[in-house]
Order: sequence, then C-alpha cells, then structure tokens
Amino acid sequence: MQVFFTPGPAQLYPTFESHVQQAIREQIGSISHRSKQFRGIYQFAVEQLRELLNIPADRAILFSGSATEIWERIIQNCAEKETTHFVNGSFSKRFYEFSVELGKKAQKFEAPFGQGFDITRHTVSDSSELICLTHNETSSGVSMPLADIHYFKKTYPGKIVAVDVVSSAPYPDLDWSLVDTAFFSVQKAFGLPAGLGVWIVNETCLQKAEQMKQQGQYIGTHHSLPSLWKNYLNYETPATPNVFGMYLLGKVVKDMNAIGVRKIRQETEEKATLLYQFLEQSEKFRPAVENPAHRSQTVIVAEVENPAEKIASLKEKGLVIGSGYGAYKDKQVRIANFPATSFENIQKLIKELE
Repeated sequence: MQVFFTPGPAQLYPTFESHVQQAIREQIGSISHRSKQFRGIYQFAVEQLRELLNIPADRAILFSGSATEIWERIIQNCAEKETTHFVNGSFSKRFYEFSVELGKKAQKFEAPFGQGFDITRHTVSDSSELICLTHNETSSGVSMPLADIHYFKKTYPGKIVAVDVVSSAPYPDLDWSLVDTAFFSVQKAFGLPAGLGVWIVNETCLQKAEQMKQQGQYIGTHHSLPSLWKNYLNYETPATPNVFGMYLLGKVVKDMNAIGVRKIRQETEEKATLLYQFLEQSEKFRPAVENPAHRSQTVIVAEVENPAEKIASLKEKGLVIGSGYGAYKDKQVRIANFPATSFENIQKLIKELE
C-alpha cells in the first residue's frame, strides 16, 4: 500500500472508501440533478462547508468542474476592464495569464520563485476592480500570511478581493468580511479524486456581474455567476454537475467537522514543524523557502541534489512524494501535508529521508 505525499492529486481521505461504497449502494451516480435527492446532497455539502470554514450565511457556495474554471469565472464576472495579481509561482502566474487572455488590463506584481511579498511596497491601481491573491502557491511552497491577505480589503475597500486557497483549505482561517471570494479544488487537502471545484462568493461579486451584464459585457453563458447563483438558491446547478464528487465532499467534510477544524489546523502546523525541522537540520535537504514567515504549512518544498533518485528510492518503500514543479523538477521535491496524512506517516517519511 502506497502513501501519497504528492500535492494533488493527493492521499485519499481515510474514510473515502466507505463513503464510495455507500454512494454506490445509493446509486448516487444515476440520480437527476433536478431531483429532491440531489438538492439534499447539495444542501448537505453546503452546510458542512459552512461549519468547517465558518462561511457566513450570505455567501453562496457554488460548484464547478475545477478551480481552474473558477479563475475564468471570477475574471469574467468580477472585472470589466482591469485586474491586479500578486505572482510568485506557476499557478498565481496562470491566474494572471487568464486575465490577459480574457482581454483585461492586468497589473502584475511579481516576486522571485520561492519568495513572498512585502505588500506595503506595492500600490494597487485606482482603476483596478479585482485583486487576485494566492494564499498557498502549490508550485513553490510559498504562503501569503493571512494578515497580508486581509490587508487588501482594509486598504482598498472598494475593490473585490479573490483568494486562491486551492492547496491550503481548510487550513487558513479567513476573515470573510475581508475576502469577497475564495475557491479550492477537492483533490488536495480534502483527499478526494479530482473533478470538483468549490467557489465561495458574496453578493458584491454578484452585483458586479449583474451590472456588467446589463451594460452588455460578456460574463459567460450557462455558468455565469448570476446563473450559478440563481440555481444555488434552490440547491441546484445550471447543468449536470459532478454529483458523485459533491456527495463525497459532504461526507468527508462532515468527518472533518467531527474532528474539528481547530484540531486539524493545529495538527497541520505540528506536522509541518516536524518536516521543516528535519529540512533545516539535514545535510542533504534544505527548505526552498528561506523566510519562515512565507513557508507553506501544507506544501513543503525542499531543495536536494538528484531529486529523481530520492523520489524513486522512496517509492520503492511505498512513500510517494512530488517532484519540483516545471523548471524546478531537477532541483526540488514537494511534500504535501494535508489532513489525510497522519503523524505516523510523516514520521516514517522523515526517517526514510534521513
């Protein structure tokens, strides 16, 4: 049996198999997305996510095929002309590129790969409508402190603030009064197969989309924000969604709620501390992110010589870690520290790395 420390798709949540078996018994894959049973699945997933992430009742929780799709939806629906992006890795860069490809004027502040930002040194354009932030850059292992994320709404109250928490939720304790929209996909810290994105969005974003639509701006068609929101009010979706994935998400989040998000966050930090202590003391490995304040708690990136050999050696022992991303494949490894990964498995990995 292999244990996956890959940053997505990742180790499946321990209760995943039992929930799949129950879903098959209930024939979840065959039900209509216009049925009462589906509406119950949608509502259950929403209720569990609200409890886990402390999401206010006035926020819609919408579903898509992926977090990548949500990048596009946010830009199309929340910015008529101009966006601002903080880029320090491959995924935050792609968020920026989506804006350019959609014809927006995109302002970019960029930090070197593996480094965070001194946000006070950057001024968002007065004409920018949307500020796009990445809490946890999966490619580089850099995390933006929550205080920095919350800074933007305090400093620029008239702008929409969007936060990518794809590889960190449910770890970050966001202040929802200072974030307009956030999103993630389930194949990382929620320990589920890929194919489902979760979009948490407020009425400010909806009003912006409706205003743009009235002005003749293109905001998408079937899956525009107004269309998704209208269907959400009845716990439905415009088109047939990943019903199976929504069912499993609700069940896994219920299991997380039974543990408690505070304990999950505490354990995440304790496991990350073990990994970073090892990297700092090791003669062969070292943390790729030098500033401890910017180190991710959920995707730990290490620099090492001949990473492919290390990955292959560990795999023979049933431990699967991730390679460095893109150009860093020959220099780094990435280790996911998600809720599905136990203390025992982290300790076992460290022992083998030693």
